[in-house]
Amino acid sequence: MNSQTTRTTVAGPAGVIECAIDAPAGEPRGVAIVCHPHPQFGGTMDNKVVQTLARAFVHLGWRCVRFNFRGIGGSAGAWDEGVGEIDDALAVIAAMRAPGESFILGGFSFGAFVASHAATRLAADAKPQRMVLVGPSTLKQPMPSVPADTIVIHGESDDVVPLSATFDWARPQALPVIVFPGVGHFFHGQLGLLKNTVVQELQPRMPL
Repeated sequence: MNSQTTRTTVAGPAGVIECAIDAPAGEPRGVAIVCHPHPQFGGTMDNKVVQTLARAFVHLGWRCVRFNFRGIGGSAGAWDEGVGEIDDALAVIAAMRAPGESFILGGFSFGAFVASHAATRLAADAKPQRMVLVGPSTLKQPMPSVPADTIVIHGESDDVVPLSATFDWARPQALPVIVFPGVGHFFHGQLGLLKNTVVQELQPRMPL
């Protein structure tokens, strides 16, 4: 993401998992882990939306970890229909989060599917404090329900995952969806707005 980005690997169920870590200037508030879009359609941890989420988290004082799913970049293994990719996310969380450390989990597109399922498999005392799901893959993958304070952002003109599919998923949960008017799946030209929105949504707010 920048000259300060460090790269490392952690052990995963299919072999090593390549990770990129960005740290804030001071003591981190905790760790944020971000899952990238679909590996079979060019998704990597260096995707621009994933990097934008990382910038937002670092801006807020979180150490951010991005990683490549199995078979992508320096990560060992091969595509596993989403099942193994969830296991990869859980392995990164286990390796990168210190016991009791504050934790945010994010994902873009297919990565939102992975993040949401990974969260369901974490112990009650190890769940993320917040989740941020951008352009979640609600059409082709079975997305589970998520906590009521999950931040969901979707483009009105998304031609990969129709906004209507995300509304259909969110409606039974009474889950708000932040819609960017006229914006497509990859948020071209609106990455600055995406970062600012995530920052604003995650900042502590004055009580009503």
